[in-house]
Amino acid sequence: METPWHLYLMAGMYIVAGLAHFVFPKAYMRIMPRYLPAHKLLVFLSGMAEILLGIGLCFPFTKNISIYGIILMLLVFLMVHFYMFSGEKASAGIPKWVLVLRIPLQFGLMYWAFWYLD
Repeated sequence: METPWHLYLMAGMYIVAGLAHFVFPKAYMRIMPRYLPAHKLLVFLSGMAEILLGIGLCFPFTKNISIYGIILMLLVFLMVHFYMFSGEKASAGIPKWVLVLRIPLQFGLMYWAFWYLD
């Protein structure tokens, strides 16, 4: 079966998102929950995870592992999304309505990934 173009779109989205962690690390460190240690390290590790999982989507032998990794990563990232509700500084100036919309978006991204499992 041929790989659908939208799987490559998803892969590209995660690769670009992961690269953004290295280009704009301060933006990501600003939204890290205070109770987590080593913010800079976690930002870089999460960026690397997004890049590797995005690349993994492009190969049949790593696709399913990458999909499970993406779903797990998105579940962990929910911690950051909920933390951003805790105050104005934590929200990084993002309007509350955008923060609210990001929660169902996370679950939509999980479903999108789950859809490609063999």
